[in-house]
Amino acid sequence: MVIDKKLKENNLHLKEKAEKIKVILTDVDGVLTDTGIYYGPEGEVLKRYSVRDGMGVERLRKYAGIETIIITGENSATVRSRAEKLKMTEFYLGVKKKEDVLEIIKKKNGFVKEEIAYIGDDSNDYEVMQLCGFTATPADGMSFIKDIADYICETKAGYGAFREFAELIMAFKHSS
Repeated sequence: MVIDKKLKENNLHLKEKAEKIKVILTDVDGVLTDTGIYYGPEGEVLKRYSVRDGMGVERLRKYAGIETIIITGENSATVRSRAEKLKMTEFYLGVKKKEDVLEIIKKKNGFVKEEIAYIGDDSNDYEVMQLCGFTATPADGMSFIKDIADYICETKAGYGAFREFAELIMAFKHSS
């Protein structure tokens, strides 16, 4: 993502936030997926993920040294499989209070608030987003999440919103 001059000038506070980021935390349903879940007689069968978001995870790691960590209320094999495919070393499934897991991540990795980015879309993200240094939501995130997010993506969930946020952070970190 190339940051145009107007975006840079009008969003110096975003640049200041992005420059400090060392990790991105993400929700799954409504961020990495398009909010659809396919069920069969045995329960959840499929979730749809964007390869662009996956490339965002890889690019963050390769070009910015930033890891991505999933924190989700879901506890499904499809989420675990996606996290493993993307070589995530940390992911938290079946989480009821994401803010509690945030504290674990901070202590385990030595992160402070300003070094943590978070992208979420719904009520289960509200509390944890207020405890992170740089936050975003997909274009179709809930309105009350948009109200507290630092950045509202132009892209919808499951169609590259995570990638957009990742590219924004990398572009601001590497701009002068």
